[in-house]
Order: sequence, then C-alpha cells, then structure tokens
Amino acid sequence: MSNPLVDMQKPDVIFCIGTNMTECHPVAATGLKKAVADGAKMIVADPRRIGLTRYADLWLPIRVGSDVALLLAMAHVIVRDGLVDENFLRDRTREFEAFRDHVAGFTPEWASKICEVPAKDIERAARLYGEADRGAIYYTLGITEHICGVDNVQSLCNLALMTGNIGREGTGINPMRGQNNIQGAGDCGALPNNYPGFQSVLLEEHQAKFREAWGVDVDRELGITKITALELCGKGIHAMLVDGENTVVSDPDRIHCDHALRALDHLVVIDIFRTETAELADVVLPATSWGETDGVCTNTERRVQRLRAAVPPAGDSKPDWWIIGEIAKRMGLAGFEWESAKDVFNELCELSPIYAGLDWDRIERGEYQWPVPTPDHPGTPRLHEDEFVNGRGVFKVVSYRDPAETIDEQYPVWLTTGRRLSIYHTNTQTGRSAGIPWLQAEEELEIHPADVAEWGLEDGGFVELASRRGSVRIKVKATERSPRGTVFCSFSFNATPVNELTGSGYDPLTQTAELKVCPVRITRTSPVTSS
Repeated sequence: MSNPLVDMQKPDVIFCIGTNMTECHPVAATGLKKAVADGAKMIVADPRRIGLTRYADLWLPIRVGSDVALLLAMAHVIVRDGLVDENFLRDRTREFEAFRDHVAGFTPEWASKICEVPAKDIERAARLYGEADRGAIYYTLGITEHICGVDNVQSLCNLALMTGNIGREGTGINPMRGQNNIQGAGDCGALPNNYPGFQSVLLEEHQAKFREAWGVDVDRELGITKITALELCGKGIHAMLVDGENTVVSDPDRIHCDHALRALDHLVVIDIFRTETAELADVVLPATSWGETDGVCTNTERRVQRLRAAVPPAGDSKPDWWIIGEIAKRMGLAGFEWESAKDVFNELCELSPIYAGLDWDRIERGEYQWPVPTPDHPGTPRLHEDEFVNGRGVFKVVSYRDPAETIDEQYPVWLTTGRRLSIYHTNTQTGRSAGIPWLQAEEELEIHPADVAEWGLEDGGFVELASRRGSVRIKVKATERSPRGTVFCSFSFNATPVNELTGSGYDPLTQTAELKVCPVRITRTSPVTSS
C-alpha cells in the first residue's frame, strides 16, 4: 500500500475495484465505513452486489474481466473534462502526452458495450474521482487475477498520476494483501525476479552483493514462477518443497496440479496441518503455528511487526526458518547457521536497503513502516510524498483485451471465484473449528433468482458446473448478489474442488492465473442418495 491504514478514514472519494473488502479484510474495511460516515463518497466497481455496495454512492456492476475498458473510459472523461492535475503532471510525471492521445478514443459509450454498465455511470465515476481533493484507490485480487492483471494495475496507476492522487494524506494506490505476511514474503525475496528488498537479480551490482554475503554464485537470470515449476514436474524438476501452501486446493487447473505433483520423485511439505497437498508428500515436516513462533511479519501497510510465541510448540513442530536451515545444512550449504529468528531478521536488515535502519530490537513495538534506510530514520508511512523512486511517475499505454476464454453456446455463463467471510482461504484452519459449519457448511453456487427460474434450477438443489477443464457438483443458492449471467462460488471446500474448472490463462508478465473469469455450463442434477 502506498498509504497507511489510518488514511482509509481520510479520502474525499474512495474508489474500490475488485475488492470484496468487508469479507476478505473485514477489520480494515471499518476504516472505509468510517470515512463514508464522515461524508466521503464511495465508488464500487464489482460484478457482484458485495457488502461494500451498501456504502457506495455509485456501484458499477461491470462484466467480469472488463476492468481495463472501464479505467480507459474514466481516464478519457478526466482528460475531456479538464480534471487532470496540470502541476502534478509537470513536476512529477512523464509520457502523459502519449497517454492522453491514446485515451482520446475510449469513450464511455465504447466502454459501456464491454462493461455492460451505463455510460452515464462511467462518466459519473470519473468525475467523482477526478474532482476529489483526496481520491484513494483500493483493490485486491479482483484486479490482479486476470490475464491482464498488470494492465489493470497500470491503468489504476494512470488514474492516480493524472489526478495527482498519490503521495498525499488520504490518497494513493492501495492493494490489500490477501494473507497476513504476503508483503513480508516479497520483502524477503520470495519472488522469481528479486533478491531481498526488491533488488533485481538482473543487475550485476546486486549479484555481486549477494555473492559476497552468501559465498555462492547466483544465476543472473529471472527465476521461474510456480506455474512454470508445475509444468516442469517430472520433466526437469524431480523434487519440490512446498512450505505453508495448500497448492492442490488453491491453484487453478487442479487436475493438472495434482498430476504434476504426483509426477515428482520427491515431494516435501512443511505445514501445520495435514493438508490435501501434504497427503501427496513423501515427507511432511510439522511447522509451528503463529502462536508458537517468534518471528517478524510485515503487513499490508508495510508495517514491520514482531511476533512472539505465546505457547510451547506442539509435538516435534519447529519454526519454518529452522526447518529450512536444517535442510540446507544437511545438503552441505553454508550460511544457514542461524540460532534464532533474530539472526534471520538481522541478516535481512543487513542486505535490504528498505530495512537497513531496522534490527530485531528496534521493531520491538511495531512502529516502523519501510523504507527505513538508516538507524535514525522515522519510517515511511506514506510513499512517494516528495518523489518517486525512479524520479518521475511514468504513464503506461495499455489497451483492452478479452479474457482468455469468453462465453459461447457451449459455455454460456460467466463464473467468478473468491473468498467468504467465514471460511479462510482453503479452509485448512477454519475447517477445524466446530462452529464454522453453522455459518457455511458447504460450498454454494450463487445464481441470480431470475436465472435460477429461467434455467429450470431449484434453490437448494444441485447442479453440475462444467468448464473446458472439468466439472464439479455444487448446491445452488438463489441470490441477487450475483448479476444475471454471472455465478459465484469460493474455492475453499475440498469436497467441491472448484479450481478443477479454472486456469484458462495467465498474465504474460506475472503468470498470475485468471481465477476471476471462467466460462461455464450449468446442468441440473439429481441429489446423491445413499444405498
């Protein structure tokens, strides 16, 4: 996030797109609710009538996968109506002229045909955001889990740059992280293109730095993503370690994922429970849970926080850092002689410029947000206040393209997937709580009541939900949360393996799967009866 969480209460206009925040980030969402209560205007762009729409002044129920068309048309209106921040453009950006010429042809009327929302509503959204003194953008996986995820994010950045809504209180580009230490994992180098601290693996000076620190040569080339790794299982990759991820349930194209993992000669899983992925492993190494672990977490607002063990570890479980270090040492590798989480974190601070001013003792109270470049630096709650890291903000020229697969006669319905308030991710943890089934006992397919009637279905009845990759049996839930022609379900229940259907395409730059768009066919089925 470019701005701290406290800034959620300070915008004049809030633009939420592709984020079901009241279910996926319910605590953080209270900040937006407070802002609306204090008079802020809210725009919500989402195909479904999610909880945020209750607080919205304007809801844009766009067709799944049409975000770029909407954002191009909003940029068109902001330019056309003279709502650009000329001073900010002059002092802080470059390449606006090419972008301005590009968006000239993308009218609200053009976008309306793609997004399936009225042109007047697109114009109103653009004016609300463009006229705001403090306009803030919030997004989540509904923006990134598309073949055009990078285009979506760049389009949002274009809106912020052209209106000067960046680097100030109550503004910014704010992606809400999907899990508690996603930001911290990236900070530590859990990315195929960066060393710790987002230092590119392609630069010789970075390679030299880590060669000296680690005592080994590291290839100066981009690493592979998990998508590529699964493609190579049994065909170049013969062993794999999966740490804290239930890949079989959460990944797209589940049948392919399952086949890939079974093709390995050796699979090691580190986790706190025996997940569906762990069931395929040759070796399962038990990790400590959050309440049993000393460590560090960096949250969605870049706040670096100490974690403290509250209870002793269960059984023979060990912290992840200890397990990985022991594996490395037994493979004959040097540099893993840590004795505590403090040693691991302090090494990160020595090697990462954004953590250079921190150490284990300084983060005692969790008061610092990176970058913290020096020991006397107060931290950086708000990014880009005076300048951008690369000097000037660069406008990106992007164009709309259809999803990897679109609806047709054989698969005439749009499926979009996501999460639910009561079920956390793949249900590995919440599924062990006795009270959760009272809230959500099984997966349900949300269908508009008019579609339920037209398609000859029954609320509470069962259907076969099929895509070009597979099919699942699922219960129908009639609800106006889903628009006509679009259905929704989560991927949380292993008994309803929805991700057997997804995986039609991937963003060419990040290889993020298009989990939010999947054409499907729905067929009524009979209940399963016991013999």
